[in-house]
Amino acid sequence: MNTSTEIGMRLFAPRLRQAAIPVALYAPLFLIGAVVLWTLLSAISHSAPDKDNIEELVWASSFEWGYFKHPPVPSWILYPLVLLFGKSVWLTFFAGQSVCALGLWLLWKFGCEFTTPRRSLIAMLMVSVTAYFSIRADMYNHNSVQMWSIVASTWLYYRALRYQHARDWLWLGAACGVAFLTKYSALIQFAAFFVFFVYAGHWRDRRAWRGAAMALAVFLLVISPHIHWLIHHHFGPLHYADTSIFPTSGGSFSESHQIAEFLSTQLGRLSPMLVAWLAVAYWQFRASRRSSTPKILVATRPYARALSAWDRSFLVIVGGSPVLLTVTVSAFIEAHLGASWATTFFVLFGFYTFWWLGGDEREVLRRTAITVMTIQILMAAGYAIGRGPLAYHTGMETNSTYPGSIISRRMRAIWHQYVPTAPLTLVAAHTWLGGNIAIHMHPSPEILEDGKPELSPWIKSHNPLRCGALIAMSSVDYPSGATNEVLNRLYEEAPYKGVIRQRWSAPTSPLITIRWAVIPPTTSCTRYASF
Repeated sequence: MNTSTEIGMRLFAPRLRQAAIPVALYAPLFLIGAVVLWTLLSAISHSAPDKDNIEELVWASSFEWGYFKHPPVPSWILYPLVLLFGKSVWLTFFAGQSVCALGLWLLWKFGCEFTTPRRSLIAMLMVSVTAYFSIRADMYNHNSVQMWSIVASTWLYYRALRYQHARDWLWLGAACGVAFLTKYSALIQFAAFFVFFVYAGHWRDRRAWRGAAMALAVFLLVISPHIHWLIHHHFGPLHYADTSIFPTSGGSFSESHQIAEFLSTQLGRLSPMLVAWLAVAYWQFRASRRSSTPKILVATRPYARALSAWDRSFLVIVGGSPVLLTVTVSAFIEAHLGASWATTFFVLFGFYTFWWLGGDEREVLRRTAITVMTIQILMAAGYAIGRGPLAYHTGMETNSTYPGSIISRRMRAIWHQYVPTAPLTLVAAHTWLGGNIAIHMHPSPEILEDGKPELSPWIKSHNPLRCGALIAMSSVDYPSGATNEVLNRLYEEAPYKGVIRQRWSAPTSPLITIRWAVIPPTTSCTRYASF
C-alpha cells in the first residue's frame, strides 16, 4: 500500500470510530444505498427491462392464486407497486433490488444469532457483491424474489432447532410456505434442512418432531389456496416445470460437461465475493506485518473458531447442501441444469469467509465496507454502461436496448389512425412485445397473452375483443418463421392490418419486423358512448 493510501485510511478510520451511528443501522444504510445506486443507474441506462421483468409486470395486472407458469408471490409483491406507480421500466429494477436487500437484511439478522453484529455484517457485505445479490437482482423474477423467503426460512429453522420455541416453528412453516409459493424449487432448501436434521441428530428429539409437525401444518395451510387453484387449472405450473427439466442426451460425457458448465457459471457469479475476500485478506496480511505485537497475532485467529461446532455444521451443511443435492439429482436423473436455478443456493457463503478472516472486527468491517462499496459502485457503473450506451452504439441485440417506447408510440399512432375516438385498452401479443407496448401507454392497456384468455386471468370479459384490440406479432417473439395460430387467426380476421419495421438501436442493429392489425370496437361495447 502506498503512502498516500495509508494517509487516506488513517484519516478515514477515526471518522468511523467517532461516528455515533449504532451498529444496527449499518446494514439498512448500506442496503438503501445499494438499492438507490442500482435502481438509478439501471433506470437511466435501460430502455427496456429483462423479459422476466416484463412478464411480471403483465401478470401484476390482477391478484391471482397462481399463473400459468409459476406460483404467485412475485406478482403479489409487484401488484400494489403497480397500483401506486403504474407499469414502468424502473419499477421492476426497484422491486428486484428491494427484495434482495430484504434478504440481505434478514441474513444479517440470522448471523447475529451466533456471532457479533459486526461480524455478521462482514458476512452480509461479502455475499452482497455476488451476481445474485447485485447484477441479477435487476432481474425481477421468481429466482431473485425467492431470496428473502429462503433466508427467512433458514433463520427461523436455525432458531427453531436451537431454542425449540413453538413460535419459531410456526413462523418457519409460514416462511417456507411463502418460499414455496414463490417458486417450487424451495423444496431443494427444505431437503437441505432435512439433511442437517438427520446429521445433527435432531431426529432423536421428540420436541423437534413436534415442532416440525407444527411447521408442516402451517406450511400446508399457507399453500392450500394455491393447491386448490392448481387442481382447478390442470396443474399448469407443474407441467411447465416438468418441461423445463428435460432429459439430456449424449451419455455420461454430455452430463459431466453440463455439470462442469453449471459449476463454472456459479463460480463466475460468486467471483466478486472471492475478489472482495482476497482483497480484505491481503489488507489484513499487510496490516499484521506492520505490527509485531503478540496481541495482534492472537487476535487474527479466524472468526470461525469462536463459533460452536453446531453452528459451524449448520452453516456448512445447510449452506452447501442445495448445490450438492441439485448436481447429484441432476446427474442421477439426467436432467437439464439451468444456471439461474442456483440463485438461492449461496446465501450463506459470506459466512464461509470466517474460516480465513480474523482480527479486530472494527478494522475488518471497515476494510470490508470500503472494498465492497468500491466493487458495488464499479459493478453498477460497468453494468449500466455495458447494457446501455455501449450496447446501443454497437448495435447489440440486448433486452436493455429494445426500442419499446418507440414501438409503443408507433402502435398507438396506428390505433388512433383507425379508431380515433376510443383509447386502446387491449393488446393481443406475445408477453414481451405486448408488455413493452403497454408500459409506455397511459393508461396502460391490458395484455391478452398470445391471444389466449386462459393465459390472461386479469381479463374478466367473456368477449374481450368486443371493445377492440391491437394485434401485434414480432420477428423477435417468433423467430425462424415460427407463428402463433391464435394471433395469426385474429390478424387475418382484422379489417385493418399492416407491417412496420424498426431498428433495434443503432443504424447497424438488427431490424425488428412487426405485423400489426386493428380490430375496432363493436356496437355491443358499452365502454364508449360513441360505439
